[in-house]
Amino acid sequence: MSTPIQTAVGTATRNPLKRLARIAGVFYLLVAIFGGFSQGVADTSLYVAGDAAATAGNVIANPAFVRVAVVAHLTNAVFFVLTAVALYLLLSHVHKHVARVMVIAVILAAGIVSVGAVFTFAALHVATDATYIAAFGAAGANAIVLLLLEIEHYGILAAQVFFGLWLAPLGYLAYRSGLFPKALGVVLVAATVSYLGDVLAAFLVPDVATQIHGFLIIAPLVAEVWMLGYLLVKGVRSPRIADRGIVAPVAPMPA
Repeated sequence: MSTPIQTAVGTATRNPLKRLARIAGVFYLLVAIFGGFSQGVADTSLYVAGDAAATAGNVIANPAFVRVAVVAHLTNAVFFVLTAVALYLLLSHVHKHVARVMVIAVILAAGIVSVGAVFTFAALHVATDATYIAAFGAAGANAIVLLLLEIEHYGILAAQVFFGLWLAPLGYLAYRSGLFPKALGVVLVAATVSYLGDVLAAFLVPDVATQIHGFLIIAPLVAEVWMLGYLLVKGVRSPRIADRGIVAPVAPMPA
């Protein structure tokens, strides 16, 4: 039977875990918001594949929107790293090296996203600076704008490799920690396979990729929404499981 001191210590040690998990959840939510806007809304509304005039026209017509998109990309990268750091603090007790691999994958992805934002900002500069039109002509400047946004577009696609790879160690850590449902850990690892398959298809067989993209995105969508929801709502799993392996056992009180 636990003593009042043991109960108090258990309560004090559980709450920080839940707080840390919910902090990670808030960071993850911000990643979803800023990433969803920058990649799902801004990029798709600016970049028109194969059409330099339309792409440059979109940039010229919406310079403030382009600047917001650049900031959103950078903010997304920052909160992605913060999410990984918070999860590292929460799960590194399971396997420190695996947790480090998770953080490294996120840092690489965030770096690619940040560099991509620079290309987007450069495209704005080319599109709105008369110097480039004078030097290359309107058609040449438009082609440069398209090229810069294509680099950003395919850079984000390449970053998807690391968007997927960080989920494998996260899934392993979640599975082994006892802080999350084991099924969630399995789905996170499955999401890695789907992400990588989607990238390979996009680069190797782009015509097929457009047909199977909707199917391959299911596992990542389920995994990340589930993880995000669990962090925000539940935090971590049951108190006894959460304490296991993290909190040193309390020595019995002397008689």
